[in-house]
Amino acid sequence: MASRKTFSLLGKGLKLDSAEDIAPHIQALKDDPDVEEVQFTGNTLGVGASEALAAVLQTKSKLQVVKLDDIFTSRLLSEIPSALEALLQACLKLPQLHTIDLSDNAFGLNTQAPLVSFLSQHTPLQHLILNNNGLGPQAGTYIANALTELAAKKAKADAPKLQTVVCGRNRLESGSMEAWAKCYAANTGVQTVKMVQNGIRQEGVALLLKQGLRNVGSLKVLDLQDNTFTPVGARALGDVIGEWGLLEELGVGDCLLSARGGVMLGEALMNGRNGKLEVLRLQYGDVDAKTVKGLADAVAAGKLPALRRVELNGNKFSEEDVHLERLKEALDERRDEAGADAEDENWGIDELDELEEESEEEEEEEAEEEGDEEAKVVEEAKQAQEENVAQEKDKKVDELADLLDKTEIK
Repeated sequence: MASRKTFSLLGKGLKLDSAEDIAPHIQALKDDPDVEEVQFTGNTLGVGASEALAAVLQTKSKLQVVKLDDIFTSRLLSEIPSALEALLQACLKLPQLHTIDLSDNAFGLNTQAPLVSFLSQHTPLQHLILNNNGLGPQAGTYIANALTELAAKKAKADAPKLQTVVCGRNRLESGSMEAWAKCYAANTGVQTVKMVQNGIRQEGVALLLKQGLRNVGSLKVLDLQDNTFTPVGARALGDVIGEWGLLEELGVGDCLLSARGGVMLGEALMNGRNGKLEVLRLQYGDVDAKTVKGLADAVAAGKLPALRRVELNGNKFSEEDVHLERLKEALDERRDEAGADAEDENWGIDELDELEEESEEEEEEEAEEEGDEEAKVVEEAKQAQEENVAQEKDKKVDELADLLDKTEIK
């Protein structure tokens, strides 16, 4: 595939405030009718400069990729909405623009409106990259809702489906997961989802997985690292992972998966419905030797024929564990068969330099915590059911009162 024709000011560190400031830097772009990708990463644009750039961008009908990440450093919060509005309105006029990167810009709640407007309307969009934008749960909800709206418009216009959603380090939290679940239930053609380090707790993880991502049968890459699973999220993962027959990479490292959660994952993988899985990231997840045994057993049973890389550092088992050795030998054999270099980090087990063995006391504490967590979930469900019953009773009482009011005693 031929490389795209690219215009780039990548990493030049330019501070461009006005139209006059940016004019000499974008003259080559202005003169090029065939440009397919533009890169403005690592410069800082004021309102005037953004408006001047927008006027040029909207004329580039062959543009496919626009990289506007890290373009508002040192800008006042009051400047960013107007600058972003100009740039995204220009992008809306580009019929071939399928990829946009807006990472490392401080949007937050005050700057979400231009972004929401663009995302809900730009039907050519296939790849969205939004990392480290300070969205928070409320703005995150607006973004997810916009993508849900976009799915409906794509279907009506017979446009290509959304394929990539990268939205990490954005403090999305559990509060926005209902909206994100609806987003993925609507955008069922997504192949890559990366939502790392978002402060999503177990109830949000379970909601995202069971009501949203389980509908995405096309999923190839899922990275939810550095959120909080616990056995609740792990159980949800085990319930839905079989729906992803095309899954190639799964990242659930640093997620407090837990010993029991690791076992659940191993049991789910033993079902043999993830034959294309190549990379599994489980580092710093509080998993133990039973998880390693489950993975080794799944590989030995031929349930994971494509697995080539497993990351396990920072967990609770011995480096001399017999099942770890079984797993290592199996992956090393696959690497040799593929003709890969012995030092190739895309194969085998990662370096295990921060392992610890779990004591009996820790095992007992974890079992108690898991029991408490499950009891809490059951109690919350019970309370919700009782509230529904109470509401139903109140409704019947109200209906009876209305009936008595209408009845005249003669």
